[in-house]
Amino acid sequence: MFGSQEAPDRRLTLRVIPRNEHPVSRQHFSDAALKVLYRLHNAGFEAFLVGGCIRDSLLGRMPKDFDVATDATPEEIRQLFRNSRIIGRRFRIVHVRFGREVIEVTTFRGKPRDDHADHIAQQSDDGLLLRDNVWGNLQEDALRRDFTVNALYYSIADFSLHDFASGIEDIEARTLRLIGDPATRYREDPVRMLRAVRFAAKLDFHLAPSTEAPIHEHAALLLQIPPARLFDEVLKLFMAGHGVDTFHLLRDYGLFAMLFPEADEAMVELPWAERLVELALASTDRRIAEERPVTPAFLFAALLWGPVKLRLAEREAEGMPPIPALQAAAQQVITRQLQHVSIPKRFSMPMRDIWDLQQRLPLRRGRRVFQTREHPRFRAAYDLLLLREEAAELEPGLGDWWTAFQQADEHEQRHLLDKADAGPAGPGTARKRRRRRRKPKGPTDNA
Repeated sequence: MFGSQEAPDRRLTLRVIPRNEHPVSRQHFSDAALKVLYRLHNAGFEAFLVGGCIRDSLLGRMPKDFDVATDATPEEIRQLFRNSRIIGRRFRIVHVRFGREVIEVTTFRGKPRDDHADHIAQQSDDGLLLRDNVWGNLQEDALRRDFTVNALYYSIADFSLHDFASGIEDIEARTLRLIGDPATRYREDPVRMLRAVRFAAKLDFHLAPSTEAPIHEHAALLLQIPPARLFDEVLKLFMAGHGVDTFHLLRDYGLFAMLFPEADEAMVELPWAERLVELALASTDRRIAEERPVTPAFLFAALLWGPVKLRLAEREAEGMPPIPALQAAAQQVITRQLQHVSIPKRFSMPMRDIWDLQQRLPLRRGRRVFQTREHPRFRAAYDLLLLREEAAELEPGLGDWWTAFQQADEHEQRHLLDKADAGPAGPGTARKRRRRRRKPKGPTDNA
């Protein structure tokens, strides 16, 4: 049975704002977005920019992603744009590609009914929308949007704004509010809870009380979502430049434990684990702000390092040598994590390399040091080492040594290696090793 979506505290009332009364301009939009809008319009279809690009324009931000809503069906859109493809089964949408830029075009959504066939609309017994391809009109589409601030439409026909849910008022009040009954909307798609947290952190908005109240109770609904979809959501949460704030909100609302249960448990047992994640996210936020490259492999390595350390201690307590113990611990952590958020091998393999190097970095003798330094994942492993020291998991010192070694010339590197050799293995070790390698000048004992 499809649940009611009527808003409990406000009706959907259209407010049309003419061009001379709002600041949104075509200068804010990409050429690709305008091409899509005009081609749809010229073909006789309604065409609107909708959602985040309009919201960001009203907030004085330069929009980056552009979504188009239209009354054209996916097949009609596909016929208009040869550079497009229809994707999705649960929600059929069209991606129109212009080089690297992709414009997402969706057909106006309607309200599912009980008499719709399963290939058009389907809902689980728990209220989860399994399929939603019911076409409707503009007002019905606005009703299906998640937040009021995203139910804002820019018409290419007359450049007016259509506000169906007092979204402009909520933008001015910096409030994030769900359209419809929040509990019902969360049951329909639990990922809306993650979107609420992400937008709150990104926009520095607060959640309306009615939107916030059901999150704790419904957090476990995220366990219904396929891990592959949650991987994409995690990238949006943590790799958009607001990772630290997002992390704190996820923890506050009990959502982080649904995504990373073992990491959440490790934060209770290990005093440094939460700090390590905060530092890794802060580093990622800085790199994004500086437009430097970031990789999910490093972030996942930091998120899951606490669980790896706990399982490593268990394996070593059973008598397993350090290297096999780390490999076993890593496999156990990854296996459990994949049940919640999938990690593609292109990221999980480098993540494991970063973990393996944590055992190699303390070994600073002979050729091993140079082999470690030349490893493709050395820099990421070195960065994680520095964060581990800053989080007080490790005593400081090793990170400084590797910093100095990377900056040193050949003579200084030799000196650093001698000092390292004179460490735990005792003084004189390097001198004895060099003496053993020295070629004898006279006849050998076997001569």
